[in-house]
Amino acid sequence: MTQHPAPRHLLALAQLSNSVGDGAYYTTSALYFTQVVGLSPARVGLGLTVGWAAGSLAGVPLGRLADRRGARGTAVLLALGTALAVASFTVVRGFLPFVLVACGYAAAQSGLAAARQALLAVLVPAGERTGLLARLQSTLNAGLAVGAGLGGLALHSGTRGAYLAVFVLDAVSFLVCAGLLSALPAAGAVAGVVPGVAPGRRPAGLGVLRDRPYARVAMLNTVLLLRLPLLSLVLPLWITTRTEAPVWLVSGLFVLNTAAVTLFQVRAARGVDGVAPATRAVRRAGWVMLAACAVFALSAGGGTAWAVGLLVLGAVLQVVAEMGQSAGSWQLSFELAPPDRVGEYQGFFGTGVTVARTLGPLVLTSLLVEWGTPGWLLLGAVTLGASYAMGPAARRAQGGTVCLRRPRAARSRAT
Repeated sequence: MTQHPAPRHLLALAQLSNSVGDGAYYTTSALYFTQVVGLSPARVGLGLTVGWAAGSLAGVPLGRLADRRGARGTAVLLALGTALAVASFTVVRGFLPFVLVACGYAAAQSGLAAARQALLAVLVPAGERTGLLARLQSTLNAGLAVGAGLGGLALHSGTRGAYLAVFVLDAVSFLVCAGLLSALPAAGAVAGVVPGVAPGRRPAGLGVLRDRPYARVAMLNTVLLLRLPLLSLVLPLWITTRTEAPVWLVSGLFVLNTAAVTLFQVRAARGVDGVAPATRAVRRAGWVMLAACAVFALSAGGGTAWAVGLLVLGAVLQVVAEMGQSAGSWQLSFELAPPDRVGEYQGFFGTGVTVARTLGPLVLTSLLVEWGTPGWLLLGAVTLGASYAMGPAARRAQGGTVCLRRPRAARSRAT
């Protein structure tokens, strides 16, 4: 299939559109729900936890829908569904409606992520997917930064109208995303069939959940993703309770991370074009993350200059590990999935983000903020162990995927 640059351009624009809206939403939503809607922080946290739990369960069936009915149409419908859910938040006035809308929002977001990955698999040759995902991640971070700036204006205003404007902006961003996705070609996305794969094969029973080798890879990736709450939750608490660093460094480290991913994620993904390079990237990231954890732990033992220097160094090491692990996991998630079930498999792989964001705050605050140095070292050791376990797990999953791709007659002769 001759690849035209337009699909890549449209995918990037769609990513930029909804990331600007999401950046504004993430910055302001907690205060909107507590100060405008009137929910307690505990109820907001509970509602969002329930919502994302529902989203994690919806990812696989919605990904399977993308495989069967076409990734483009499914992605468009889920982008529209996300827009509707965001708009619905503006009329929520109680806890139960909030939980219901949160469930719809999280399910649409999880399904949209899986459908977009399936769409990318249809439109982009296998050897180019990780590089494109790196560019999309850079675009995502740039959009989030712009959206966070717009959300900051709403926070500065502090009015109900300003908060509502943010939700309208986010809803419109997903409408624009849906329009851009609808302009993509639907080549190969007919009845869930990818070119070169025999039609009619459908997952039986639990589908991807029966693929234990792939499930092990996804589980190990979830362990590696436990780092997700570091920047938004753990480091702010660590800085304010355990170090002499100024509070403004919290935002400084966030900017550093966002800028680094925007500028260097594409470079970090170069050469990650197969299972072996992907597992090497994950393994290197494990060592770098261990070093970052050790540096963060040392930041508690000195004055202001010592703490600032080590926290900045630790943040640099952490974002290097993040970019390497991301590139490796993207490649593995595609490479190890059967070509005609990419949406279903991506939906399952993507639940790792939800699980990490749900369990990560509880685990990491207990481990790092309360335990201190031993907790940091334990996190680094667990990360390194999971990164080394990824190699054998991926090779075993690769063998199973190769068997799935071999013609039935060939398998019979082999036995």
